[in-house]
Amino acid sequence: MAGSNGDDRTPQNGAGGGAQEAPASFDEIRQLLGELPGPDLASRSAAATRQQQLTKPRGSLGRLEELAEWLAAWQGAHPPRLNRPRVAVFAGNHGVAARGVSAYPAEVTQQMVQNFIDGGAAINQLCANCDADLRVYELALDQPTADFCQGPAMSEDECARAMAYGMLAVEEGFDVMALGEMGIANTTSAAAICCALFGGTPADWIGPGSGVDQAGLSHKAEVVGQALAVHQGQLDDPLEVLRRLGGLELAAIAGAILACRLARTPVLLDGFTCTAAAAVLYRLDRHALDHCVVAHVSAEPGHRRLLQAIEKRALVDLDMRLGEASGAALAIPLLQAAVSCHTGMATFDEAGVSTPD
Repeated sequence: MAGSNGDDRTPQNGAGGGAQEAPASFDEIRQLLGELPGPDLASRSAAATRQQQLTKPRGSLGRLEELAEWLAAWQGAHPPRLNRPRVAVFAGNHGVAARGVSAYPAEVTQQMVQNFIDGGAAINQLCANCDADLRVYELALDQPTADFCQGPAMSEDECARAMAYGMLAVEEGFDVMALGEMGIANTTSAAAICCALFGGTPADWIGPGSGVDQAGLSHKAEVVGQALAVHQGQLDDPLEVLRRLGGLELAAIAGAILACRLARTPVLLDGFTCTAAAAVLYRLDRHALDHCVVAHVSAEPGHRRLLQAIEKRALVDLDMRLGEASGAALAIPLLQAAVSCHTGMATFDEAGVSTPD
């Protein structure tokens, strides 16, 4: 597994020293889930108190006020800060891609990773726009997961190692982590995971992904249905769902989310595939994603259904379905705006403005 660590805008290869000791088995992951810290209530209370003192009607900045309080609670500090945002993109290949579920061949995963490194992708421009540090992590791109229509996509060891790799990507010194993915056929994997976790039919969860037509959608639904039939009776455990139907990059995202919680780092989730990886943790503990905000509603139709299932409301809806953390990066300026208003506005006393009766 290779990663990419870089300066503020240019990714390069190498996996970075993680702040958390990585788990080696599902049992250790379950143990970590039992040790998740909650929000810092004192910091959140301090942020809420300041919101009431700022020169505006109470609640008039809407979700910007909520975001400032959320950041304070999960950074464990008041005032909240947004000086060093980090964007992490995890890339993996899927054996099910050989079944023709994507409009693009599997080699595009590696080609797009190189595009990220060269600075030519959308995510590079969005990171430059908000001065975010971009890291790209490759997970054995020359060794795709197994075809989950024939058996588990990963062994427990492979899945746990991928989660550990995602945990090691979480370093100290940044204020928020925006997560995303790159992997041909991973929306098929995401649809299968969601169907296994929350029920419904494959048609409820599949979408165009990289741009398949109506015939492609029907084929995609058939593939997801076949996979669920192959693993029937073995999907009660969310971690088993992840290893049987997921991908290395999805497992790494779940690991990164877990490590961010342990490190008190707020998380921005990208679209459908990223949120599907996060949903595995939600099904293990419905409070496991309290430190996460979903950045945008993907144009993938299953994403809205998924947000309802995990009780999240996205920040923006721009009909995007690119992946590569693009929607998560786009939300970073919203967090920066929330922090700027919270810390920079005058209070009523400071400005000599009368308070409401």
